[in-house]
Amino acid sequence: MSDTPNTAYKILTADQMAALEADAVFGGAPVDLADGYIHLSTAAQLQETLDKHFAGQNDLWLAAVDLDALGDTVRWEPSRGGQLFPHIHGPLPLDAVIAYSGLHYEADGALRLPVAG
Repeated sequence: MSDTPNTAYKILTADQMAALEADAVFGGAPVDLADGYIHLSTAAQLQETLDKHFAGQNDLWLAAVDLDALGDTVRWEPSRGGQLFPHIHGPLPLDAVIAYSGLHYEADGALRLPVAG
């Protein structure tokens, strides 16, 4: 889809991030395994995903994922309120992660996205 971003974000626990770094691949969180795909969010969807599924959790990480690098394993599928979300139908290889960082907010309350370099 030409109107979809080529970068999306995976929210990971510290243990999941450590496993991704150590194994160079992430097979999915328990919810991903149950649903049969890895859930991602666009930058615009990210805060709502955090609020809905990760409220009160600490030590979270954000991984910026290059969707183009994943080719046909990425499918845009309807979820909350009919919004299209990117889902990976397969594992997430570390080489498709273009940046990652711990979850942080700016002084103005804006979510800080990971940047490469």
